[in-house]
Amino acid sequence: MRERLNHLWRIVATGLAFTAFGLGGVLFALTVFPILTLSIRDTVRRRRIARRIVQTSFAAFVQLMFRLGLLNYTISGHEKLARPGLLVLANHPTLIDVVFLISLLPNADCVVKSSLARNPFTRGPVRAAGYICNDTSEGMIEDCIVSLKSGSSLVIFPEGTRTALDGSMKLQRGAANIAIRGRIPVTPVLIRCAPRSLAKGTPWWKVPARPMSFTIEVLDDMPVDPFISAGSDALAARKLTRFLHDLFLSPSSSHANSAT
Repeated sequence: MRERLNHLWRIVATGLAFTAFGLGGVLFALTVFPILTLSIRDTVRRRRIARRIVQTSFAAFVQLMFRLGLLNYTISGHEKLARPGLLVLANHPTLIDVVFLISLLPNADCVVKSSLARNPFTRGPVRAAGYICNDTSEGMIEDCIVSLKSGSSLVIFPEGTRTALDGSMKLQRGAANIAIRGRIPVTPVLIRCAPRSLAKGTPWWKVPARPMSFTIEVLDDMPVDPFISAGSDALAARKLTRFLHDLFLSPSSSHANSAT
């Protein structure tokens, strides 16, 4: 009976947490970000403040889920994310991976759907924070490189969607193209979640028998030179994508330094 009550509580608590997240997003979109846009004319300063607001609110959401007993987590190497201009590439097992990562990054840029820049509820935050819209693949790659060179950190999930429940994954080459064309080192992040929940194809109310346990491991920067020396940029991007695929599927980071 106690286990059943606990399970029921976590279903209710999950609904409460995501309701709070949604209402908070609407409130910020209608009040905080419009005021920020009107009061601060300097674009760079406004973006940094907007991104700090997003970071703080995402960190608060993680703590809310932790306090409600929905998850626990261990993060190793988080101090590496304090540096500017990082290309953070991670696997994507759950819906809240981006929330975790942005909560750890002080000046995080993101690639968002162009529809979010037109939606009246999300347009304010997207514009204030200066997030990159995925209008075209070529333009997006160049925008990402410019953002990284300016000192922003960029979070990308090379899968483009959450990992399938069977653990299989297919990576897109966009993230690798950014690294190769920009000659930008990659900061890989391994995200593990057991038991899996908030996964692709799983409704939010289908909570597991026990709280989710996240292990987030920030690996050392990985230079792209070994991949570029292999030939053309296109070939280098394919090799880097293949390497990331194997890294994300590995049980540990033991072969993270064997880039070649």
